[in-house]
Amino acid sequence: MRKVRVAILRGGFGDEYRASLWTGASVLEHIDRNSFDPIDIVIAKNGEWIVDGVVRLPEQVLHGVDVVFNALHGTFGEDGTVQRLLDRYAVPYTGSKAFSSGLAMNKPTTKHILRDSGIKMPQHIQVSRDSIDDLGRVAEKIVDTFGPHYIIKPVNAGSSVGTMSVKNPLLLQQALTDALSTYEEVMVEAKIPGREATTGIIDRYRDKRIYALPPIEIVLPKDEDFFSHELKMNGSADQHCPSRFDRQTKNELEFIAQLVHETLGLSQYSRSDFIVADDGIYFLEVNTLPSLAKESSFPKAITAVGASYADFITHLLEDAITMQRRYK
Repeated sequence: MRKVRVAILRGGFGDEYRASLWTGASVLEHIDRNSFDPIDIVIAKNGEWIVDGVVRLPEQVLHGVDVVFNALHGTFGEDGTVQRLLDRYAVPYTGSKAFSSGLAMNKPTTKHILRDSGIKMPQHIQVSRDSIDDLGRVAEKIVDTFGPHYIIKPVNAGSSVGTMSVKNPLLLQQALTDALSTYEEVMVEAKIPGREATTGIIDRYRDKRIYALPPIEIVLPKDEDFFSHELKMNGSADQHCPSRFDRQTKNELEFIAQLVHETLGLSQYSRSDFIVADDGIYFLEVNTLPSLAKESSFPKAITAVGASYADFITHLLEDAITMQRRYK
């Protein structure tokens, strides 16, 4: 029986290049080679597609491939761009489709879509580079609206790339200037004190239409006040799975993660991040292609429910092929 040819896309030209390399390496390590024939495709930071050290065109790479495992993160891989490319070549792929990916990648758009869902979210204000000459007034408006602790995030980025914590209103204008020197648009959120949590969702898994993984509690080092990109990369935050939340809180985290997944029209799998505060659970953002590096939260949750990482990868690939056939 012929093995299924799988193109594993990793790398990319965004800020999450290294994280994507790790996700792809983990998939390559755990994929069932009795059933699948993997092809390692690294997309360089200049956009070149490289196979076995040779630069190839996307159409050359994708010719004869049965399914793509999208191990990219952030720009190009998670914002709908590569999804539209793969749709053009009619190649099945893992993860959400182009439109939903684009929606979920944009943090203010995600909040706008979820605003009538009853989900608690931190107050926010969107700031663009067009306002750079008027940031003093913008900062005053933000201080008057909410505070005194702020989180500044790029509008379109994942894994907390470019995210800044500002504890002093007097430093807000300079922090905005610094952020807008790199990003066209940022979002300023009120920093909600509480416990960090994340919850994964998988479609059509274990005989359930939508399967919620157990929430993970993230405990930061004492000198850190948010789950930064650096902490996610160096593994210095403790991830408790199963978490130490009470049953009601766990149920609510799972419910909200499922609601976010469905409301945004996401496919296959996603992971939502939260703050569990004294006055309830606050949704922060959703990841349509969460990290699958071995030490990341999603694989930890898979292991916690007694599943194997290899079986999860097999599920995503087989499901992607099945869903593509279903909608032809």
